[in-house]
Amino acid sequence: MIKDEIRKDILDLANKAEDDLKEIFANVDKTCMINSNRVLSAFIENNVSYSDFAERNGYGNYDAGRDKLEAIFAYTLGMEDALVRPQIMSGTNALYLAFSGLLKHGDTLLSISGKPYDSLLEMIGIIGNSSQSLKAYGVSYEQIDLVNNDFDTDKIINRLKDNNVKVAAIQRSRGYSSRDSLTISKIEAIIKEIRKVNKDVIIFVDNCYGELVEDREPGHVGADIAVGSLMKNLGGGIASSGGYIAGKTKYIEMIADRLTAPGIGKDLGANFNQNSNFFKGIFMAPNAVKSALKTQIFASYMLEKMGFKNIKPRYNEYRTDIIQTVELENKENLVAFAQGMQAASPIDSKVHIQASPMPGYPFDEVMAAGCFTEGSTIELSADAPVVEPYTLYMQGGLTYEYGKLSIMLALSKIQELMK
Repeated sequence: MIKDEIRKDILDLANKAEDDLKEIFANVDKTCMINSNRVLSAFIENNVSYSDFAERNGYGNYDAGRDKLEAIFAYTLGMEDALVRPQIMSGTNALYLAFSGLLKHGDTLLSISGKPYDSLLEMIGIIGNSSQSLKAYGVSYEQIDLVNNDFDTDKIINRLKDNNVKVAAIQRSRGYSSRDSLTISKIEAIIKEIRKVNKDVIIFVDNCYGELVEDREPGHVGADIAVGSLMKNLGGGIASSGGYIAGKTKYIEMIADRLTAPGIGKDLGANFNQNSNFFKGIFMAPNAVKSALKTQIFASYMLEKMGFKNIKPRYNEYRTDIIQTVELENKENLVAFAQGMQAASPIDSKVHIQASPMPGYPFDEVMAAGCFTEGSTIELSADAPVVEPYTLYMQGGLTYEYGKLSIMLALSKIQELMK
């Protein structure tokens, strides 16, 4: 039994955590209810039927289920329209597709939340020399860094007064950085300021890891586009692939033409028998996100009380995504922690992971991902670039009960590995 392998001091601390976290967990439950109401309302409003789960192969003509699914995603995210497709294989793929559909030669992409996530660097052309990067297609890139974990409003406004920036991009999650993730309230505030001086710039939000964590989404506060992966929050742990792009209809039409071809747009695209998984995934997503949040809040509490340093966010801090970080000081500790996480996973628990190169990333990576869907980060997992300050990024947890057990078991094993 797993409990027999968990150290007594960790079991005792976990029991104390349950008492100390009651109020925090109650607030997570309230948000889950608000988001569940929105999702269920979208299902009923769109009259989802069993026939909408039917497979469409070949060209995928006349897929009413696909249309309803995309309407549900759009409503959930506060947008007019959406693309939700198995042909979108990851969050990075969704971002590249969206940027490619919106940006043309001579356009400027402005990141207003600082340096993007590592897997976007070569895609944009910040590093590498890919012939398919945005830079190679003549798109200029600029960035404005955050100041004290908030937008540099004056710099952003002054830059956007020129009216020659096509897309202003915001990365909601922290990515592989030490800054805080950006709340919907902060995103709302900067959007209001931008719209005072520029009505035309496309405000674009990388929404990965943040969906359904708060009771509002980027579309509810004025964003034009929001993008994410179905192997994260909105897949609910059920979708085994796919991604989404939601936004204003005119922009979704542009991006759909890029996905398929001009003149075809959203009308084609076989669902590969994934409609049922995608419907069920977003239906279960509010609860999956709730469980992931509780798992990571519990992990933060345990790590802090056990003496780990530089834990972000702290267990009692407000959250806008499902990510938890801890700094581990050196490569050996980083690898040992990831090995402990892997050993506490339901899948591949015997795999002995090591740091290694990973496609799309500039540094060696360590990844603990004993998941039912390879690489799924709504499932309990952990990853990190093997560079100073050796910060591990944990996320996910399909149920709080499983997440709690895995965290306790992992911490028991980690104490032995890090001695």
